[in-house]
Amino acid sequence: MAVDAALVSRSAPARVEPRAAARRVLMSADTVGGVWRYALELCRALIARGHEVALATMGRMPDRAQRREADAIRGLELYPSGYRLVWMDGAWGDVATAGEWLLALAADVRPDVVHLNDLGHGDLPWPAPVLIVGHSCVLSWWDAVHRAPAPPEWSRYAAHVRRGLGAADLVVAPTRAMLAELQRFYGPLRRTRVIANGRSRPQAPACAREPMVLSAGRLWDEAKNVGALAAAAPRVPWPVRVAGPDRAPDGARIALANVELLGTLDAAALDGWLARAPIYALPARYEPFGLSVLEAAQSGCALVLGDVPSLRENWDGAAAFVAADDVDRLVVELNRLIGDDTRRARLGAAARRRAQRFTPAAMAAAYADAYTALDPRHRGADPQRRHAGVAP
Repeated sequence: MAVDAALVSRSAPARVEPRAAARRVLMSADTVGGVWRYALELCRALIARGHEVALATMGRMPDRAQRREADAIRGLELYPSGYRLVWMDGAWGDVATAGEWLLALAADVRPDVVHLNDLGHGDLPWPAPVLIVGHSCVLSWWDAVHRAPAPPEWSRYAAHVRRGLGAADLVVAPTRAMLAELQRFYGPLRRTRVIANGRSRPQAPACAREPMVLSAGRLWDEAKNVGALAAAAPRVPWPVRVAGPDRAPDGARIALANVELLGTLDAAALDGWLARAPIYALPARYEPFGLSVLEAAQSGCALVLGDVPSLRENWDGAAAFVAADDVDRLVVELNRLIGDDTRRARLGAAARRRAQRFTPAAMAAAYADAYTALDPRHRGADPQRRHAGVAP
């Protein structure tokens, strides 16, 4: 896959908020989902604390908008690649080659800690302690979406991820619910933490709310359950609008009736829609954290969410919940909010208050504490231990 070392971005250092124990971090991320937004928020906040961050991206080469976003973070070193991720079709050759590339980067960057936001490379012979964040995984996704175990063709994936998580010095998840899934499918995991994601408050201009129900997410991802919104839309008096890519990684295009497709929006454009939308609906079957939900809450949208443990964990008391398969109930909840201005305003205000917990500063402080807790004596750990996935 194409990797262009000449594309490495090295911007001027940003103003630093003084903190103790600054570290050099090699971080991986992907460019095809919410991990990209999470990584940029975290990198910006870590650099503000005095840490140095080299960000290695996979999945696909960053597009022009993503390059602009990364370049805007002063001091961030960006190393882009197009290597396929471990969950993608036909990825095993890329996973191996990407591992070699990442180790070469580590030799050049000389990090104090390796922070992996993918599940494909935990058992490499890293020269520094390794923290892996389990943002999601195929086995828990399949269980939630299909109500059945993943088929046998995912056994190699399962074994590979189990080795990687077993070799990590620390495994992090964004919710207790997601950590429980990692323990269920790949555990027992010896050292774990829960660190919630954070998001900067949108800077969209103040504007009047317009009658609409908004949703956002990858239309091709059955976990988002946008199809339920499409089924509900004819029975809802307000238009239902959906932002997000409609083309899956394999090239297949998803068609949805009864909703207005807004396409893939950059962060500023989505913030503008959220500022105008009174209601945000995501009847998800599987959502390990829900970054788009957080963005909607920050904008004061009334939330209608899938009744899954992770969303309950973050938003119980600040959202209406519906079972993913209950389209009738989804219609009832949407119509109830549309017809009750007071309840809609109250729920939107509750969501905005709850969102104040999930800041980039809090996220970066928690990760900085996790980096400090990693034993520096693990640096240069025996490669045989890592490849075998054996705890020290």
